[in-house]
Amino acid sequence: MSGALLESVERHTRLAGHNRVAMLLFRLGDAQLFGINVFKVREVLRRPPLERMPGAHELIAGSCDYRGQTIAVIDLAAALGYPPLKDVASAHLLVTEFSRTMQGFLVADLRHMMHCDGSALATPEPALGFGTRVNAITRVDGALVAVVDVEHVLASIHGVPGELSAHMQRAVDGHAMQPRRVLVADDSLVARRQIEGVFRQMNIECVLVEDGVRALEKLTELAEVDPAERVHLVVSDIEMPQMDGYALTRAIRETPALRGLKVVLHSSISGMFNEAMVKEVAADRFIAKFQPDLLAQAVLDLLPENLAR
Repeated sequence: MSGALLESVERHTRLAGHNRVAMLLFRLGDAQLFGINVFKVREVLRRPPLERMPGAHELIAGSCDYRGQTIAVIDLAAALGYPPLKDVASAHLLVTEFSRTMQGFLVADLRHMMHCDGSALATPEPALGFGTRVNAITRVDGALVAVVDVEHVLASIHGVPGELSAHMQRAVDGHAMQPRRVLVADDSLVARRQIEGVFRQMNIECVLVEDGVRALEKLTELAEVDPAERVHLVVSDIEMPQMDGYALTRAIRETPALRGLKVVLHSSISGMFNEAMVKEVAADRFIAKFQPDLLAQAVLDLLPENLAR
């Protein structure tokens, strides 16, 4: 990243697993502050020259060269209802990596980086008017910060993938699918729908929750019901308000009635630190979003006693 905003990424990485979030703050056209997880930001640049892309989605401002790679540039201001930035020379470009793909986002005014406790993040009420492209809010020095649901923005451009391949569907169909339940914890509505769609193809019932606190409450509740109605596996996002996926996994492992559950951490954050954190919190698997076949395969691998004939 230009300047010093990301020079201490290793220090921010050490916050992972302790329900702490490092966010890069910016504005899109007025005083409202927005944030994006710093782990998803590769670099911040002044808006480079953009090549026009005839026929591209209306939110794509063009493409640009980024270190020898051509990446799409998305007008984040336009995506959130602000005046477009594609022709604003003073705009900044956030180069980000989501689910192992790289793209740029135009923002109006880069601010600074902040840290906050995951417990300080809350799901925004509909009355605030952010819509579904903001999945969390918090306050910094009294100012409201809205966390952008980038997965939702990308899904509005690229669509929502979710179909299992023919090969994987045959593998799933080759197992005796008895009624079972999987709990899915993700603050992104788009992500929950994607995962639910995969499990629907596998004839698996989903219990859907929006954050780690609700997940833990629901798991504790279900631990008391008839064994046939209990959850067999948890698929959790890493970044969530209230309690992140790492903290949720730790809580599951520390709760006698839950510690035997299989846990898959499912995140759009790329990076080697995920593997180390998965081991540290004793999750069973990490899968980068969104790869339906890998998610389905994880279920087949982790629940063989339930899925085998």
